[in-house]
Amino acid sequence: MPARDLPLLIEAARAAGEVAMRYAGESAVRWDKPEGAGPVTEADIAVNDLLEQELRGARGDYGWLSEESADDGARLSRERVFIIDPIDGTRSFIEGSNTWAHSIAVAEKGKVTAAVIYMPKRGKLYAAAAGEGATLNNAPIRVGVETRLARATVLAARPATEQKHWKGGHVPAFQRAYRPSLAYRLGLVAEGRFDAMMTLRRSWEWDIAAGDLILREAGAVTSDQAGQGLIFNNPDPRLNGVLAANPALHRQIAHALS
Repeated sequence: MPARDLPLLIEAARAAGEVAMRYAGESAVRWDKPEGAGPVTEADIAVNDLLEQELRGARGDYGWLSEESADDGARLSRERVFIIDPIDGTRSFIEGSNTWAHSIAVAEKGKVTAAVIYMPKRGKLYAAAAGEGATLNNAPIRVGVETRLARATVLAARPATEQKHWKGGHVPAFQRAYRPSLAYRLGLVAEGRFDAMMTLRRSWEWDIAAGDLILREAGAVTSDQAGQGLIFNNPDPRLNGVLAANPALHRQIAHALS
């Protein structure tokens, strides 16, 4: 089933890119979601509509969880579910940046089995199916091999380096970097350009699902900030942060976190 789903996700991702690229981020109609949930644009909605039509049209028995769709809970009774972020990095899209992505995944019984992260403006398509490895533009990718935390480059927002998050207030002396799209950060670690990524805030499943499988198939360990494995299609679709790195580096970071 994962191998059967992946071509569908790739085709849908490329179609989503064509739709999104019709909009100029700076001039696209935008509004703010309730309760400070961030901005959304007409492009987000157009991509969401396209993906729902293409994906659910092909797999009518799958559930649906998307940032831009009302969640009625029907997905919880489905064995398989699409988990979608139509545009991850909407603020970057609005600014005219090229660091936004389409994040598309299928989860089966809580585990992601097929996944695509597509960045149209960068021409980067990360993909994975369970047990078949991870690719970037059809070429195999592998997580980095750095095992010394003090020499690691870690993708993380600045608040992750606050002392309160670390045992004894001791923040490891890693090199911090940042990219605005969470899906892109996950992809960058999977391809070995950075050694690890973490976010220590509650994170929506649609931001994480595709990257979770791509990372695991590239040889990384993924977990929440407490070191627990990631499970998807939860009643409350938020995860307790995310930590991803090669096994040795993951152990060190997880041990150092409070």
